[in-house]
Amino acid sequence: MTDDAPELRASDADRERVAEVLRDALAEGRLDMTEFEERLDATYKARTYGELAPITRDLPVGAVAEAPRVSMTKEPERAGGWSGRITGGEASSTWAVAVMSGFQRKGRWTAPRRFNCFAFWGGGEIDLREADFAAGEIVINCVAIMGGMNVVVPPGVEVVVRGLGIMGGFDHSEEGVPGDPGAPRVIVTGFAFWGGVGVERKVTRAERQRLKEERRQEKLERKAALRELHDSVRESVEGPHRRMLEGHRDMLREQRDERREQRELRREDRDRRRRGEN
Repeated sequence: MTDDAPELRASDADRERVAEVLRDALAEGRLDMTEFEERLDATYKARTYGELAPITRDLPVGAVAEAPRVSMTKEPERAGGWSGRITGGEASSTWAVAVMSGFQRKGRWTAPRRFNCFAFWGGGEIDLREADFAAGEIVINCVAIMGGMNVVVPPGVEVVVRGLGIMGGFDHSEEGVPGDPGAPRVIVTGFAFWGGVGVERKVTRAERQRLKEERRQEKLERKAALRELHDSVRESVEGPHRRMLEGHRDMLREQRDERREQRELRREDRDRRRRGEN
C-alpha cells in the first residue's frame, strides 16, 4: 500500500486486495475471527489510501502474504469483446466468508474457475459486471445458512443455476437466456438453508450512463425533427393563407379607392349643377 499520497481516494479494487490479505491471514491463524471482522469492516468503510494502509501493516509480506500494492497510474484498457476479459490468469480472490457480517466482490477483479463463499447470518455480493474471468466457464459455489447472497452478471453471459434450497432457494429467473458468442458461462451452485441466493443481470454504471446519454441524444434529435416538421407544416399552411389574406386586403383597398373616386365624381357633378343654376 503506497504512503506517497494517503489522501487519495481508494477504489473498490484496492479495498478488495486488502480484504484478500485479511482472509489469508485468518486462514493461516494470524487473525482470530473478531480481529478479522473488525479489520474487514474497517476495510470496506475506508475511503482513502491512508485509511487502508494501517489495516495490514502488522501482517507479514513476501511469499506468505504479500501486502497489496495500489497502482498510482490508470490501468490499461482491456481488449474489446469477451476475448479480452477471459484472461486465463491467476484469480484475485477465490473465496469469501461472512459470519454475522457481509462481503463484496465487485469492480475490476479476476473471477476464478471456482469461487467458494459462505454466509451465516450474513450476506454477500459477487458482482461480475466489470470482472475478468480465469476461464470460459466458472463456478460460483454459495452456501447460505440463514443468510443471503447475490450474484450479478453482465448482459451476454449465460447463467446456469444448480443450487439446492431447504426452506430457502436459488433464483432461476436468469436461466435460459442465451449468451453472446465467446462470452463466459457462469454456473451458480451450492446450498441454502433458511436463506437465498439471487441472480440478476445488470449493465455496468458506465454502460448505463452511455445508454442514458444515447437516449438523451435521441430525445433531442426527435425534438429537433418535430420542430423542423412543425416549421415546415406551418410554412406550407401559413404561406398560402398569408398570400390569400394579402390578396383580400388588396381587393378591399382597391374597392375603397374606387368608392372614394366615385364619391369625388358625384361631388364634382353636384358642384357643376349648382354653378349652372346660379
